[in-house]
Amino acid sequence: MNFITIIGLGAACCTTASFLPQAIKTIQTKDTSGISLSMYSLFAFGTLLWLLYGILTNNIPVYTANGITLIFASIILVYKIKYK
Repeated sequence: MNFITIIGLGAACCTTASFLPQAIKTIQTKDTSGISLSMYSLFAFGTLLWLLYGILTNNIPVYTANGITLIFASIILVYKIKYK
């Protein structure tokens, strides 16, 4: 694994982990009043596109981070829709 991939994986860990507290809080409280449905929908779609890009270019940091982030964003979206 080269140094550039290590930097990418480090960045991927940081940005992906930043969604974990919001996902946990949303699951625990079911409070989605401060979350924008349109923003999270657009974000999740963009994340899906990044995931596809990462897969198609075989870019491990890109597809790993965006795959995990898409899961977190989808959980938040489901809660936003379910607990309006």
